[in-house]
Amino acid sequence: MKILDNPKKETWEKKLARPTFKTKQINKIVKPILRKVKRNGDKALFKFAMEYDHVELTSLFPTEEEIQSAAASVSQELKEAIHIAKANIERFHIAQTTPELIEEVMPGVVCSRKSVPIQKVGLYIPGGTAPLFSTVLMLGIPAVLAGCKEIVLCSPPNKEGKIHPAILYTASLVGITKIVKAGGAQAIAAMTFGTASVPKVDKIFGPGNQFVTAAKQTATKYGVAIDMPAGPSEVLVYADDSANAAFVAADLLSQAEHGVDSQVILVSDSEKFVKQVINEIDQQLEELPRKDIAKKALANSKAVIMEDPEEAIELINFYAPEHLIINVRDEDAAVNAITNAGSVFIGNFTPESAGDYASGTNHTLPTYGYARNYSGVSLDSFLKKITYQKISSEGLKNLGPTIEIMAENELLDAHKNAVTIRLNYLKKQKK
Repeated sequence: MKILDNPKKETWEKKLARPTFKTKQINKIVKPILRKVKRNGDKALFKFAMEYDHVELTSLFPTEEEIQSAAASVSQELKEAIHIAKANIERFHIAQTTPELIEEVMPGVVCSRKSVPIQKVGLYIPGGTAPLFSTVLMLGIPAVLAGCKEIVLCSPPNKEGKIHPAILYTASLVGITKIVKAGGAQAIAAMTFGTASVPKVDKIFGPGNQFVTAAKQTATKYGVAIDMPAGPSEVLVYADDSANAAFVAADLLSQAEHGVDSQVILVSDSEKFVKQVINEIDQQLEELPRKDIAKKALANSKAVIMEDPEEAIELINFYAPEHLIINVRDEDAAVNAITNAGSVFIGNFTPESAGDYASGTNHTLPTYGYARNYSGVSLDSFLKKITYQKISSEGLKNLGPTIEIMAENELLDAHKNAVTIRLNYLKKQKK
């Protein structure tokens, strides 16, 4: 983990650069996959399962026996943990519900806005080196609460042709019944174009590797929305010597183990504390089953010494981390100064893992600096806001002249006439 000592602002972009994707090479692989699924549908999905998942599938859907077997194989301890997480996530997302807005903006002119569910949504759940059953909760719960008419879940099968049991169990618990054995870019393609078995959806959600990410971005060219642009997972920890170095090291490693292209950043005003954290990282790293992955991620990572707290906050907002942990004496001032972050974790006893699993907030968050202009997934992500207006005859008399003047000055006479013809009608009616 490289140490940067009070780097100058003009060097931040270069010195804090995330690992880059080889976009051209990735798209050379992804685009033919999308074309083949679009052209050959289910047949292509079966072929790609053999090619990439090394399994010959007889069906794209898990059987009822597989679902029941999955439920039986999940330990009671894990089931209880999933239920607690589900309750917290549901409670926090239900609280995000907003009532219909109705406002009479002037006499006789009533405007309103209400939330309407996106009809068909697709959820992508990785199932490779880290089967993310927690993401089923994070995406499935708000989709169900929003009232989405059709929810399609895609997750890759293992070499036995089965989806990870915890993913199947959690999907059933949430109430998702359309589960498809498909992973990678081919799963995104199936939900983008539709096949005989997989419905075409309106919006695709979920994390994935660089091929999934590229496929999602390509899907937007075909009229399918996505949750957000996404890259490798990341965390920035802002800590001073009031923090516990072992806690900070554990938080940094919890993100480093996600993947070799993950990035973790430590920002502190104390070189002594930074070195304590690095020492803790070295000790804790050796105990991790995924230490080889974490080591490669740490090679992309930085510890930044920033003695000026205002400059430290400026750097954090510049970086715009997916996860931000704030663990400093004056935490209120630091928290209130943050404008760019996916999700913020405050204090010594709030590990980023809490948000990943069970605190109630959503863990599907903007990465790669997109926290500057994107929010994380929420109930709103599965809803559209439709506005309405109803104008009475008196309301049109009040508002009409304003519309006529504005339309006339934009040289849009038909717009003006749509009002004038009605006002003239009302004048005749009055006679």
